[in-house]
Amino acid sequence: MKIKMEKSESEYVSEDRTIFGYFLPLNTLNISLIAIFSALICVLTFFIVIPVPVTQGFINIGDAGVMIAGILFGPIIGGFAGGIGSMLGDIILGYNLYAPGTLVIKGLEGFLVGLIADPKRSIKKVDFRDVAGVVIGGLIMVFGYLVYEIFIFGVPAALYEFFLNGLIQFTIGVSVSLLFAFSIRKNLFEALPQVFKKVFIEKSPSD
Repeated sequence: MKIKMEKSESEYVSEDRTIFGYFLPLNTLNISLIAIFSALICVLTFFIVIPVPVTQGFINIGDAGVMIAGILFGPIIGGFAGGIGSMLGDIILGYNLYAPGTLVIKGLEGFLVGLIADPKRSIKKVDFRDVAGVVIGGLIMVFGYLVYEIFIFGVPAALYEFFLNGLIQFTIGVSVSLLFAFSIRKNLFEALPQVFKKVFIEKSPSD
């Protein structure tokens, strides 16, 4: 039996180290992408901040970064970057009370956006799964914070935050991420195919 040695260990990750066809962050590239998008999401989180005194929360545009990470690289990078970057944004801004919930809620948001959009199918095309991914991921974020804030602040304050903050962030995140997918994603894939080949196992031929 012959063993192929064309690729070094740093260039190859076997398929048994994947989830849903997406490589786990076990190589330098994927770890770097998580770090880069975590930083981007963190910056977007505190770039524009509108405080909501009733719940000690704030309106931000970080969800756009979470959704972009998911529709671009899938559930693994979307989940890790979404949770870590958003949590760091909360901590930097002094909203430590939200940090644990943000890690879970935004991580789940990024994971579900990437899982449903599933960019490895055909990253050059934007279709209903991309739309469904960002909508469902955004709803998870909105209702996740609603539940989290009910336990902390009670129903009235949580509902106030839901209508004032959550729905605004949902709308911004969905709009910006879909605009990105329609205008930029295909060009990124064509310019950097070697990057995406280390992120997921492409299942469909080039379109």
